[in-house]
Amino acid sequence: MSVREFIDCHFHHFNAGEVRKSANSLVDFVQSGGKLFITLAGAMSTARLGKTLAPLINSGHVAGISCTGANLEEDVFLLTANSHYETIDDWRSLSAADDTELLGRKLNRVTDVCIPEEEAIRHIESAILPLWQDYSSNSKSALPHEFFYEILLSGDLTVDGLEDESWVMAAAKNNLPLFVPGWEDSTIGNIFASHVIDSGINASTIKGGIHYMTELAEWYENQTTPLAFFQIGGGIAGDFPICVVPMLNQDLQRDAPLWSWFCQISESSTSYGGYSGAPPNEKITWGKLAKETPKFVIESDATIVAPLIFAYLLDL
Repeated sequence: MSVREFIDCHFHHFNAGEVRKSANSLVDFVQSGGKLFITLAGAMSTARLGKTLAPLINSGHVAGISCTGANLEEDVFLLTANSHYETIDDWRSLSAADDTELLGRKLNRVTDVCIPEEEAIRHIESAILPLWQDYSSNSKSALPHEFFYEILLSGDLTVDGLEDESWVMAAAKNNLPLFVPGWEDSTIGNIFASHVIDSGINASTIKGGIHYMTELAEWYENQTTPLAFFQIGGGIAGDFPICVVPMLNQDLQRDAPLWSWFCQISESSTSYGGYSGAPPNEKITWGKLAKETPKFVIESDATIVAPLIFAYLLDL
C-alpha cells in the first residue's frame, strides 16, 4: 500500500493520530489552493529530508522555506560528498577517545553520521570563495542562499550524490524564496567570518537577518494564496518567519492576513519555558494565528514524521 494508505489505515490515536489528522488536513488545504511555507531546524538535511522535500518542491506545493544555515549547507555537503560520509552504528557507546579519533580523521559527527571535512566543507569553501571575493572587490552584496544557488546552478560543483534528492538544488532550480536567519551560526558562515578577518573580504558582502526580514515582509504581502506554516523543530528557523505577520500588522499598521494553517513537529516541552515550544494557542496572543486556524502539534521525532507527511501529501 502507499504511504497515504498505510497512515490512514494504521495511524489512529496519540501522536500517530495527530500525524494522520494533520496530513489529511494538509491535503485538503493544498487541494483548496493553499501552499506550504516550511521551516527547517535541527539536522534535517543530514537526515536526508531532501529525499521527500525535493519532490515536494518540484511539485509546486512549497511557496517558501526558512531554514538554519546548517540545513542550507548540509544538504549541499551531502550532494557533493555522499560517498565519503560515514555512519556510526553504535554511536551511544562512543568514548571521548573515539570522538577524538574521528576529529583526527577530519570527520565531523552529527549523532550517527559523520560529515567529511575535506570532501564536503572545504570543497564548498573552494567553490564559494571566488564569488565572495568577486562581490567584495566590486562592492556587491547578496543573501547567503543566493551564493549557494549560484554555485549549484553553475554546473561546476563535483556531484557525488543524487541531484533529485537535494532539496537546495530543487529550490535553486525553481528559484524558491529562501530565508536563512542567523546564517552566521553555520560552518560556512564561520568560514566567511574567517575570510573577513584574514583575507580582507568586506563583511557587507553578505546581507544579514534584517535584509531577510524585509525581503520576507515584501514577499509575504505579495502572496495571493493561503499559506500553511509547517514548522519542523523550533529555534530561529521557525520563530523568525512566523513573526513577519505581527511585524506587518502591529509595527507597520498594515492589514496582512494571518498564517492560514499551522503544524509543528517538536519534542520541546512548554513547561520549561522554551519559546520554541510555544503551543499554537499562545501564538494567537501574539497575532500570528487566528482562533479558527487549523492547528496541529506532533510531539515526535521530526526525522520520522516529516518524511511521512511529505510522502502522504505526494501520495507516495
